[in-house]
Amino acid sequence: MRSQLDLLQESLATRQSVLHFAHTGVSFLIALIMAGAAAKLFWDSLRVPVLAFAASGVSLGLVVYALVHYRKGRRALTEELKRYGDLLELRRQLKLDNPSALLPR
Repeated sequence: MRSQLDLLQESLATRQSVLHFAHTGVSFLIALIMAGAAAKLFWDSLRVPVLAFAASGVSLGLVVYALVHYRKGRRALTEELKRYGDLLELRRQLKLDNPSALLPR
């Protein structure tokens, strides 16, 4: 049971969901900035705004990237929460959360 506890603690030491949610936030923020720049280019152009179409495409691509990473983050978070529940149950079984049980008698 001790080795299982160590294995669970190792797997929970690095949380992949945080990385995915960080990618989501940054890419969505950059997508909003690019969409604003594209809208400004569309508004101000007299001719066909080629650069505005490119900025719109980049913005759309970043939104799709953000949605993919959000889904990956949600999936990783549910797995991490399940493993965390298993870790708490294992700690309860080993009586690691009861300080009086750990004291010498």
